[in-house]
Amino acid sequence: MTAPEPNGGDLEHAVRTRLDRRARWEREGERGIGRNLAMIGAIGWLIVTPTLLGMFAGRWLDRHFGMSLFWTLSLLFLGLAAGCWMGWNKVIRE
Repeated sequence: MTAPEPNGGDLEHAVRTRLDRRARWEREGERGIGRNLAMIGAIGWLIVTPTLLGMFAGRWLDRHFGMSLFWTLSLLFLGLAAGCWMGWNKVIRE
C-alpha cells in the first residue's frame, strides 16, 4: 500500500470531476424548470410520507400500550430521519 499524495490526488480528482460535470452540462444543457419542480415535489413527499407514517404508527402503539407520547415521538423522529436520508440520496443521484 502506498502513501497518499499530499493534496495531489485530491486535486486531480476535483479537476476530473469538474471536467466531467462541465462536459455533461455542455452535452445535456440545463435542466428545465419543470424537472426542477418535479424533483422538489418528489423530495417533499420522500420526507413527509415516512414522517407521517411514523407518527400514525406511534399514535397507534401509544394507544395500544397505554403510553402518552413515547412511541409517537420516537417513530416521528425515526420517520423524519429516514425521510431526510432518502431525500438526500435523491439529491445526490440527480
